[in-house]
Amino acid sequence: MQADLFSALTWEDALILLRDNNLLRDLDVAIARFLKQQCPQASYEVLLLAAFTSNQQASGHLCLDLKNRALATQLWGTNPPPELVALLPGEPNNWLHELQQSTLVSQNGSTPLVLDGSRLYLRRNWAREVAVADAIEQKLATANPLPEAPLREALAKLFPGSNNHTDWQQVACALASRSGISIITGGPGTGKTTTVVRLLGLLQSLAMADNQRLRIRLAAPTGKAAARLTESIGEQVGKLHVDATVRDAIPTEVTTLHRLLGTRPDSRHFRHHGDNPLHADLVVVDEASMIDMDMMACLLEALSPHTRLILLGDKDQLASVEAGAVMGDLCRHAHEGRYKQRTIEFVNNTCGADISDYQETDQNPGNALAQQTAMLRTNWRSKDSPGIGELARAVNEENLPQVRESFQRYPDSLYRQHLSSDSQQLETLLLNGSNGHTGLRALFSAVATPPAQRHDFDDWAAGLLKQLTHQQLLSGLRSGPFGVEQLNQRITHHLQQQDLAPEREWYPGRPVMMTRNDYQLGLMNGDVGLTLPLLETRKGTAELLLRVAFQLPDGRIKWVLPSRLDGVETVYAMTVHKSQGSEFKHTLLVLPDAPHPLLTRELIYTAVTRARDRFTLLEFGKSAVLDSAVKKRTWRASGLAERLS
Repeated sequence: MQADLFSALTWEDALILLRDNNLLRDLDVAIARFLKQQCPQASYEVLLLAAFTSNQQASGHLCLDLKNRALATQLWGTNPPPELVALLPGEPNNWLHELQQSTLVSQNGSTPLVLDGSRLYLRRNWAREVAVADAIEQKLATANPLPEAPLREALAKLFPGSNNHTDWQQVACALASRSGISIITGGPGTGKTTTVVRLLGLLQSLAMADNQRLRIRLAAPTGKAAARLTESIGEQVGKLHVDATVRDAIPTEVTTLHRLLGTRPDSRHFRHHGDNPLHADLVVVDEASMIDMDMMACLLEALSPHTRLILLGDKDQLASVEAGAVMGDLCRHAHEGRYKQRTIEFVNNTCGADISDYQETDQNPGNALAQQTAMLRTNWRSKDSPGIGELARAVNEENLPQVRESFQRYPDSLYRQHLSSDSQQLETLLLNGSNGHTGLRALFSAVATPPAQRHDFDDWAAGLLKQLTHQQLLSGLRSGPFGVEQLNQRITHHLQQQDLAPEREWYPGRPVMMTRNDYQLGLMNGDVGLTLPLLETRKGTAELLLRVAFQLPDGRIKWVLPSRLDGVETVYAMTVHKSQGSEFKHTLLVLPDAPHPLLTRELIYTAVTRARDRFTLLEFGKSAVLDSAVKKRTWRASGLAERLS
């Protein structure tokens, strides 16, 4: 392709060429065509940049950054082919000039495209980002100060013995008690759930001492995350050092964000919004790293001015599937603290803790949100599985020698195995399990022995769904020989060869995952079910009929006819993205035979931290694949962090 190819092509020819090479979508080309109809005099540069901006959303970006990163690198990764670079018009300064002169572009959201500094947005994404930043600033300005003496007394009761050291769980509760929004971040095992339960006890006890009672709502992005949090919160509430009346006033049921906001069938809008806000004084959302910009905007819009919001999550996990990296933007510098002197004094007065080591500096000043952000820094689970914690930390710090050493130092909890793509090592490993962790053979054996009485089936199904979490295969890819689609086909075929699964779509033991929300069934994208026989009476005769069992966030089992489920996929293997919000005793991660753009440090970290007891890395290629992923950090174009600073 000639270097001057761009000058020989019309803008539409260039877009079609990119689309035919899978570098643009039909939607991106359609948007450029629509803009040309709206503004016939629009320049080539503006139309091409509009299509690129639309395409960026498919990769999770909210905008197209025209200055901070090379455009070709943003669009096509490192070392883009010269023939693609030749399609780009002129220099960045020229692009900005063309955009500033175009009637399709404004700075205030009155046009289809918005230019904010060097960032180019589709209007809707710009409006969402601005709305989120404005809502957070309003929450930060909503002071909810509590008298220091009762607060200090309540904190001492909830955290006995913490005065001898800096207890970051106690610090997080203190910070969260004084504003309309707070963020608590930390890796697995740092006690986020314990912290939020104590925070609920703190706020509810202080409210009830003032003859009030907080209306508290708990939520998570997915059904799996909601169910897991429901179980763990129920256990923690019973251990709280508060009066029984306070304990009874703390909810233990967690719902999904969609259910919290009130989904409306066949609509992108929710029942709760600015004109019909949630009836709640406090909303707590777990696994906040999974929330995209659109959902965060809807959540904040649905909160009344007096409603306090607490966000929990791990800032180092994968960003949301949809556009945005909200949690990462909100607590980008949480590890540094960046606390102002008055925050340090407040923590010292209420907790007796000294956090001056995390004070802001002239070079790194702390904004208002930093004063409401706490990072939990002690891994309480490391004593049970220190290898997983050390490996996660090494991955996060891009410490490749430490990554390799972790596998050698902790052979009981970390395992690294090279596999051949033309063997059945993978299938055998999954079937038989390893190192005391049961595999699929044990699961199918249990499925084949249903109880005799109908009233025992719910408990039986709940036990099998829990057994399903003992082992889980993950992949960072969806398609290709090492993606979940082909991995699930391979495993299914092997089960058929072993006479464990018949050659039909639905059979006892088939695990499935919802791939979309089904509001009529009350099942959400990411919910996992297990196909089981269910004892039912038909025409006076008891018989076993095939159903799919799902566990709802409140612990109840929902039985669904397979024919009612048209949005499910087999899930012997699932993507790392879909695994967020879940925890497995034994997690296995498949790495392909060559580096891939989707394999990043955040993806490896997220996969490792899904494991509770054991993590196995299955490599079909050289160790350079893991090294490449650990050295590559996810970057998403967004202006949220800058707006808040």
